[in-house]
Amino acid sequence: MRYDRMSGLDSEQLDELVLRIEEQLGGPWNKGIGRPKSLTLREAVIITCGYMRQNIIQEVWAEIFDTSQPVISGIIGKFTPFVDAATEEDRPTAAEAKEAAAREQTVLVDGFLAPTWSWRDTPELWSGKHKTTGFKGQAVANLRGDLLFVPDPVTGHNHDMAALAETETKDVMAAAFSGIGDKGYQGAGFITPFKKPQGSELLGWQKEFNAQVNTLRAPVERAIAHLKSWRILHTDYRRPLHTYVNSYRAAVGLYFFKLTFE
Repeated sequence: MRYDRMSGLDSEQLDELVLRIEEQLGGPWNKGIGRPKSLTLREAVIITCGYMRQNIIQEVWAEIFDTSQPVISGIIGKFTPFVDAATEEDRPTAAEAKEAAAREQTVLVDGFLAPTWSWRDTPELWSGKHKTTGFKGQAVANLRGDLLFVPDPVTGHNHDMAALAETETKDVMAAAFSGIGDKGYQGAGFITPFKKPQGSELLGWQKEFNAQVNTLRAPVERAIAHLKSWRILHTDYRRPLHTYVNSYRAAVGLYFFKLTFE
C-alpha cells in the first residue's frame, strides 16, 4: 500500500514519528503476552495521521486494515495525543515566532474557520460570518508565505479581533515593524484594506490600495490552504468535542513536522 499517500508522510518521516511515539509508550507496543495487537505500531501511526490528513470515516479505515471500527476509534483516540506530543518540538513557540517576526520586519496575519459538527449546547461554535460551526484558527506568515506561528484555536463565534486578543498572535504581530491583515483586523494597528462606506463607493485610489494590500496578503492565504491539506482542519470534525484541540494541535504539528524533514 502507498502509506505515504494515506498518512501524508513519506517513509523517512514515518520512521521518525514512529520512533518518537515509541519513546512515549515506555515499552514495546506488542509485548508478546496476552491478546496480540491487531495492528502494528507503524500501522497505528499511519491510521492516526491518515485520519487527520484525509478525514476518512473510521469504518473505511477499518475496511482498509481489515479490522473493526471500534479498534480504529481506539487507535485514533490513543495515538492523537502521542502525535501532538511527538510534534510539539516542530511547532514554533510564541517566543520563536516573535524572534522570526522581528527579523522579517513585516508579517501577515489571517484567520480561518476549521468546521466541526454542531454539537448540542455549544452555541459558541457558531460563526455568523461563515454561517456554520467550528473553531477559529489564526496564522502568521512572512511575505514569502512561510508560516511562523499557528496558536491553539478559539471557538468559532470569535471574530478576528477577538481571536487575535485571546491568543499570543497579538504579541507575535507586535514584534514586527509592521503587520498586514484583512478587513477583519481593522483597528489592530495593521495595514488593512478600506471597507466600503455605507451608501457610497470607495474612491479610485482606495480601490487601488486595496488591490495592493490583497496582493501582499496572498502568501498567508496560500499558507493556510497548505495547512488545511490536513483535511481534519478543512471538513467537519466528527470526533467528540473534548478531543478537538488535541487533534488540531496534532494536525498543525504534523504540518511543521513535514517541513522539518523536507
